[in-house]
Amino acid sequence: MRLFHFSDDPGIACFVPRPVLVPSTRPPGRDWLNGPLVWAIDETTQPLYFFPRDCPRILLWPTPATTAQDRDRWFGTSAARMIAHVEWAWFDRLSRESLYRYELSAETFEDLDDAGMWVSRQAVTPLAVETLTDLPAMMAAHGVELRLVESLVPLREVWSTSLHASGNRLRNAQGWAATPDAPTR
Repeated sequence: MRLFHFSDDPGIACFVPRPVLVPSTRPPGRDWLNGPLVWAIDETTQPLYFFPRDCPRILLWPTPATTAQDRDRWFGTSAARMIAHVEWAWFDRLSRESLYRYELSAETFEDLDDAGMWVSRQAVTPLAVETLTDLPAMMAAHGVELRLVESLVPLREVWSTSLHASGNRLRNAQGWAATPDAPTR
């Protein structure tokens, strides 16, 4: 199994556990997930991080429980395995910025059973680092269809569908903070 960490910093020699910058509400007994950890993503779900650091985005993918109606509504005729929604305001940065994908040994990591997320409570030295350019092409190569929208706010209802919905940096989305009960991650 391959694990990765994505960064805009090309020179990380060692990942040291640190608390998250913006703590999330965690289920009972899982408060430790806001504490000092090194975070990684597995190979299958790595497209969640093919974005500039602060870019708000929502990615969707079907699960075994996904209904035909939800698939039709949100995917239409797309054959993509994931759909990534990004605001037009971020497209320029998405098109021109590079990222650094660090490969990490899975040895000290624990699977969170949550969309490919893994954590280590110990410092981790990267095995390798690779520069990623042309992020939209990276998405396409990994079966992700990029959909540009004026606002992510109309997508807030996707969390009540049978699709898996993953939102990152949503606090940076236009008008998101004014949306009641919207996920903020």
